[in-house]
Amino acid sequence: MNRLSRFSTLSNLARFSGLSRHFKMSNYSGLTGSSRLSISSIRPRHTWLTLGCTLLLLTAGCGGTSAPSSDNSLPPGASPAVSTPSATPTEEPAPFRAPLTGMPSKVDIASRPYLVMVENSPQARPQTGLDKADIVYEILAEGEITRFVSVFQSVNVPTVGPVRSIRPYFVEIGDMLDAVIVHAGWSQDAMNILSGRKLAHLDQVYGDDAYYWRATDRKAPHNLYTSTEKMAEGAVARKFRKEWKGPQPLFAKNTPVTLTGTSARKIEIPYISGYKVSYEYEAANNTYKRSMAGQPHLDKESGQQLETVNLLVLESKHTILDKEGRRNVNVFGPGKGVLLQQGKSLAITWERKDGMIRPYADGKEVPLLPGNTWVQIVPLGTELKLE
Repeated sequence: MNRLSRFSTLSNLARFSGLSRHFKMSNYSGLTGSSRLSISSIRPRHTWLTLGCTLLLLTAGCGGTSAPSSDNSLPPGASPAVSTPSATPTEEPAPFRAPLTGMPSKVDIASRPYLVMVENSPQARPQTGLDKADIVYEILAEGEITRFVSVFQSVNVPTVGPVRSIRPYFVEIGDMLDAVIVHAGWSQDAMNILSGRKLAHLDQVYGDDAYYWRATDRKAPHNLYTSTEKMAEGAVARKFRKEWKGPQPLFAKNTPVTLTGTSARKIEIPYISGYKVSYEYEAANNTYKRSMAGQPHLDKESGQQLETVNLLVLESKHTILDKEGRRNVNVFGPGKGVLLQQGKSLAITWERKDGMIRPYADGKEVPLLPGNTWVQIVPLGTELKLE
């Protein structure tokens, strides 16, 4: 093509592109919170793409910074080389499932979980690592405040805490899960169970301080932390059994599965006067977002709000044992409760069976959805507010 023909073609294209500027995308009206492009509005994009490609081809020989190209014309009878796109590799499905979450796993998880006692006094907030726990139990201790029994098995966690002391009913949960119990101190009744049953545990106060550290941004005793790496070091040093012999929850085999119960977008759980826990359903993630004392409950390190796929609220008998307010809490059942999943609630009964606390409805175990689980154990007669 000579220079004059090339200039004429460019001029015609420029005039045509001027017409294209008058084309506008149309929006559908009446849609809530979003708009859509009509099919016709997609066409100008193809037109511009065609024009751009044509302009590039026409101007390729007109000079510029590119090196001059040699004549690439093919000899008669020759076929142009066709590049074949490489096949997109598909990721192999995970062959295993994490025992305590039911989530896909690339490795067969057979090691014992760690049960870490995490403090919940105001000086300990916000906590670290609860967002990565497979299961969390929240239960009252003395002092009219709760503690978190956090269970870690499926992921490595760089920081967990603040770590505090243990009580007998916390030990019972650790024993039923065949977990390595991680704590800083104990009540005498708790130690009697630990030593009497020869349970695997790492006690920062008495002999296992090497597997913990104290943060400098908080005052003791609210600044004690550990990690799954440190816990593993301690378990090896103490020669604890590695193989896990614990129970597994029942998970739904096919998802999505929806409870047949009533709508439950929000729940409020009053533990004591002035301290309430609440969860609000977020449909986008199919999780319940946790708030505490009227504020979103955030992880200290990530800043993310804690959330759960499965939420169990279980009534249990609580008994005050002494003037310090130490309690005995029934973690064996049976009892009544409610299960929340995917914006629905279901009245259940619960009991410890085959090694762990399980929900039942009409005499059958109710499966959990794959994901994490929070268990709120509350005194008998606690008035829940469901919306």
